[in-house]
Amino acid sequence: MDAHDLDTYLLIGSGVLILAALAVRVSVTAGMPSLLVYLGLGLLMGSAGLGIDFDDADLAHALGFAALMLILAEGGLSTKWSEVRPSMAHGLLLATVGAAITVAVVAVSAHVLLGLNWTLAVLLAAVLAPTDAAAVFSVLRTVPLKRRVAGVLEAESGLNDAPIVVLVTAVSAGDLAHGGLEQFIALITYELVVGVLVGLGIGWLGAWLMHRVALPASGLYPLVILGFTILAYSSAAAIHASGFAAVYVAALLLGNADLPHRAATRSFVEGVGWLAQIGLFVMLGLLADPKELAAWHVWTGIAAGAILTFVARPLTVLACSSWFTSGLREQAFIAWAGLRGAVPIVLATIPLSAGVEGSHDLFNIVFVAVVIYTLLQAAPLARFAEYCGVLSDRMRDVEVEAAPLERVSADLLQIHIPEGSRLAGVEIAELRLPVGASVSLVVRDSTTFVPHRTTRLAVGDDLLIVAERKVREATEARLRSVGRFGRLAGWGRDGSSG
Repeated sequence: MDAHDLDTYLLIGSGVLILAALAVRVSVTAGMPSLLVYLGLGLLMGSAGLGIDFDDADLAHALGFAALMLILAEGGLSTKWSEVRPSMAHGLLLATVGAAITVAVVAVSAHVLLGLNWTLAVLLAAVLAPTDAAAVFSVLRTVPLKRRVAGVLEAESGLNDAPIVVLVTAVSAGDLAHGGLEQFIALITYELVVGVLVGLGIGWLGAWLMHRVALPASGLYPLVILGFTILAYSSAAAIHASGFAAVYVAALLLGNADLPHRAATRSFVEGVGWLAQIGLFVMLGLLADPKELAAWHVWTGIAAGAILTFVARPLTVLACSSWFTSGLREQAFIAWAGLRGAVPIVLATIPLSAGVEGSHDLFNIVFVAVVIYTLLQAAPLARFAEYCGVLSDRMRDVEVEAAPLERVSADLLQIHIPEGSRLAGVEIAELRLPVGASVSLVVRDSTTFVPHRTTRLAVGDDLLIVAERKVREATEARLRSVGRFGRLAGWGRDGSSG
């Protein structure tokens, strides 16, 4: 590659990045998942559009796994352990036993009803089984769900890639038929358990070092923390354990440690996560060739997606969620919100790169199923969440942004009061913030002023609150409580004593 080629690639890459970033706003306004926009960009640039020819399945496989690693790292670093912890067992059950049920139902149906041979039937079931972390985390940014439901979806999407990757790789290499079911279960158990242990170890090491090492520039902290998550993935992969489980667990531990510049780190990894999503979906769009799609691919993809969405997924959630205190409507939402996305298409590159007979047909079927059912499931998701009663009060909750004040071990909180919040009309003194937190400034109608104890808050106000780090969580909890229950919060339904 000469300098001219590099200039051309940079021109195309920067243009795609800018268009994709701008497309996020368009897709949100139109209610269309942004991943479909990115796939569309890839298709437009591909052999059927602008003529860019990309058919390297091995490279797509490697880049896809790298992008998934970064997406899982972003998900773990931005997830609050206090919110996902009560749902971890539920999510883990869905990611393991639930994935096995889904694979069994779809594989048998694909063989009996769709006429696929057993190898392609099992591969189709396996690559469609895992929910996609990028799609799920994207939904959680726009649809405020109850913590229990959001935690289940996060945990499942963060952990279910690991056993499925083992299954797809084993079937593609022909190892499953030779090793037997017992050896396969032992392999999955080893990969998951060791992967989690590696993630815990490297996550703890990273948190311990970041507490004791003063880096010369604040911008280095996000890079080092992201580096630890990549180290977790590569270390686990080096000993043939699950890199995906390791990176998610390490990121979850690091994201919940009291590290310097934590807010800046989360902002940085969110940007990296978006970059990984954009690159991943555009690349998969380039890899797909609409000219190769036959009517058989389309109808088989629609049928397979229907079996997964309306039969296998509901049965899986019913079997795994009955052990937990979740009603039928909540189970219905978890079943519907198990979005696929890039993960099935990336997994379909494994048999493609291994040269499995019929793998090109498999890739086309999966591509059709993902595009159609992602659009079908994502479009009504917010309304379905409201119908199922799983929306959180965070719809009207205060919006909190934080910036570190390292010299005084404090955080500067920026609070926005949205429409419907019961903070409106409350006086500053009635907030009863913890000792060590105070409202320093109010921004109202583009003007700023220092509030008095009797200043009454209004919808649309932005508050700047300085809080010592030890009372930050209590400060946020108090503000959310008043936002939900009003000035008498602490003496009423929220159950606290003030």
